[in-house]
Amino acid sequence: MTTATENNPLILLQNSEQMKINPKYRLLVASTSTVFGSGYLEYIIDDAIKFLKADEILFVPYARPSGATYDEYTESPKKAFGQKGIKVSGLHEFSEPKKAVQNAKAIFIGGGNTFLLLKTLYELELIDELKTAVSNGIPYMGTSAGSNICGIDIGTTNDMPIVYPPSFEALGFLPFNINPHYLDPDPNSKHKGETRETRIYEFHKFNSQPVVGLREGSRIEVEQGSAALKGPLTARIFRQGMEAVEVNDLGILKEQ
Repeated sequence: MTTATENNPLILLQNSEQMKINPKYRLLVASTSTVFGSGYLEYIIDDAIKFLKADEILFVPYARPSGATYDEYTESPKKAFGQKGIKVSGLHEFSEPKKAVQNAKAIFIGGGNTFLLLKTLYELELIDELKTAVSNGIPYMGTSAGSNICGIDIGTTNDMPIVYPPSFEALGFLPFNINPHYLDPDPNSKHKGETRETRIYEFHKFNSQPVVGLREGSRIEVEQGSAALKGPLTARIFRQGMEAVEVNDLGILKEQ
């Protein structure tokens, strides 16, 4: 498998009208918050700080991994960023969450259950607030569920629908869907259930947008209307009616 490096930033989605991204967006869209053998955000913290360029971060804990409370969940990024001298506040700590989003220096939405996250954002009427903030250039970081909602909809999440959002429509920052934590089929496995690839092919029986399978440790960074794949691994690209392809240059999406 070919790897991506900082010396070869893998520019994608440039000069394509269908794949056009708002030039004001500054997005860090990561597959996961934690990779094997390291602590929470440990593998990405320095890159995140460099990218966000903020001394305060507004954390959105609504995805509640493993049913954690908002306070419990917010402690993780508070500790990780706090060790670097950066203040983190949980959105739930504010009596007026809309104003908190409007006044944020940077926004980080963590992983957990994507259905719960999106439902809560709709209930609190924060979808439009987040779109406006990011359109105004506020940097956004997402991991897992927080990355899922950057796409057109949440139809390619790996999560169980434990609650029901009023719509699957997400923030739409990216002109494609994300499948975080992408896993390759194991040819030696005795498991006979659907693979991740099979489920994405099923998605494309009814939906036309491309899907980017992000492996653990990988991320997409968006600045000035361009998106670049970063991290140690390639990505898996799925397009309706076509075979999936393994690429280290996601410009193939321009062929849509």
